[in-house]
Amino acid sequence: MGWLFLKVLFVGVTFLGCLYPLVDFCGSGDTRGQKPNFVIILADDMGWGDLGANWAETKDTANLDDMAAEGMRFVDFHAAASTCSPSRASLLTGRLGLRNGVTHNFAVTSVGGLPLNETTLAEVLRQAGYVTGMIGKWHLGHHGSYHPSFRGFDYYFGIPYSHDMGCTDTPGYNHPPCPACPRGDGDGPSSRGNECCLWFAHRTHERDCYTDVALPLYENLNIVEQPVNLSGLAQKYAEKATQFIQHASASGRPFLLYVALAHMHVPLSGTRLSADRRGRRPYGAALREMDRLVGQIKDKVDRTARENTFLWFTGDNGPWAQKCELAGSVGPFTGSWQTHQGGSAAKQTTWEGGHRVPALAYWPGTVPINVTSTALLSVLDIFPTVVALAGASLPQDRHFDGLDASSVLFGWSQTGHRVLFHPNSGAAGEYGALQTVRLEQHKAFYVTGGAKACDGKVGPSRLHEPPLIFNLEEDVAEAEPLEEGGVLLSEVRFSS
Repeated sequence: MGWLFLKVLFVGVTFLGCLYPLVDFCGSGDTRGQKPNFVIILADDMGWGDLGANWAETKDTANLDDMAAEGMRFVDFHAAASTCSPSRASLLTGRLGLRNGVTHNFAVTSVGGLPLNETTLAEVLRQAGYVTGMIGKWHLGHHGSYHPSFRGFDYYFGIPYSHDMGCTDTPGYNHPPCPACPRGDGDGPSSRGNECCLWFAHRTHERDCYTDVALPLYENLNIVEQPVNLSGLAQKYAEKATQFIQHASASGRPFLLYVALAHMHVPLSGTRLSADRRGRRPYGAALREMDRLVGQIKDKVDRTARENTFLWFTGDNGPWAQKCELAGSVGPFTGSWQTHQGGSAAKQTTWEGGHRVPALAYWPGTVPINVTSTALLSVLDIFPTVVALAGASLPQDRHFDGLDASSVLFGWSQTGHRVLFHPNSGAAGEYGALQTVRLEQHKAFYVTGGAKACDGKVGPSRLHEPPLIFNLEEDVAEAEPLEEGGVLLSEVRFSS
């Protein structure tokens, strides 16, 4: 049990003049220059149109736009599912939910998580000599062996699930609004120290608000704050991420840092949002806050390990339309056929607005600058690509749904997937079922449905035989399905 004791123990160690939890940055030998470092930043509920480089109407992502100009921007990049837990499980395993076992979001009350027989990207890289860290939202199981500290990460700082899944003293902006943690007997959550506190109360907002548990913030296995102060969370993430990069770079060991942001998921932090200079309401200010956070991480990479660090930015799924003005932009991917039937065509759906996400790659001297890639790629590709670039080996006892996109990153190719499946994520059909398929520029739906929209309406679930087929090169809004029949239909059925 000695190793478990070391995992739990926090030791104040003087490392480059800083106090830092016990992480083995030492290793054997100096591998810098031999293996690249990796920083993977995952935004939450960010729309394709929220990135200024994608959509001229957006002016709130100056740092990300600079990254696009200094690296590669992917315009046909997709989440592996259009909701939180399944998308994150696929990022860390390179496998669709039907293979890795994660087809639903995990709840506060969930006792399981990402199945323990799945091998994570962090585990593969740690075996290859990397020091591994994670900052931010986990949402793949928070009890026992499902915790990130036991899934390959040497260091963890973050929240166990979405930050709307627990009450706080600073609720931020949500739709509908949620109350602060309830107070009893004259004192509230913020006055109770670091113990793991549960706050039981009646749910006045039904399922939209969680008032029975205060949102915890973990550092490794310790709860260091409960409830979380949302107004300071972005800065804490930035500080921890930059510290990790500094320590790992100075050690000479290659590193993997996975940063899973709270932005742009509701509730949006109330910090400085009321001072939005163009009156764009809270969303624009929160988008700028996220952009500043990413900018701080990129600046640290540039100062410490610029030539040997690959930074990959993307999102877990599209915007959560039922949150109305607190949801992001899908850009031109409006899913018009579905919205005319009712409901949203964004998060939780297999329409483009639900799974086409912003994506950027930055690696000075290796990834060509100011390049726009039209290759059909996916979050599924992060695992095999990073493993290949690290010179590590994929586990041999399983099938991977992602591909090594190195040739696209290096500017040698514009070829990604020919066929890409989009699993059902709650709006229609069985969870995780593969009833929407992309075949080059064509996309076929065997089931359609709309998620809950801002107006509260949900689009009906409909089965299609033959499938609805759209040509995305000519119809990005998915407004008019093609005529039935012909060679294309046969090809779609064969690929499915």
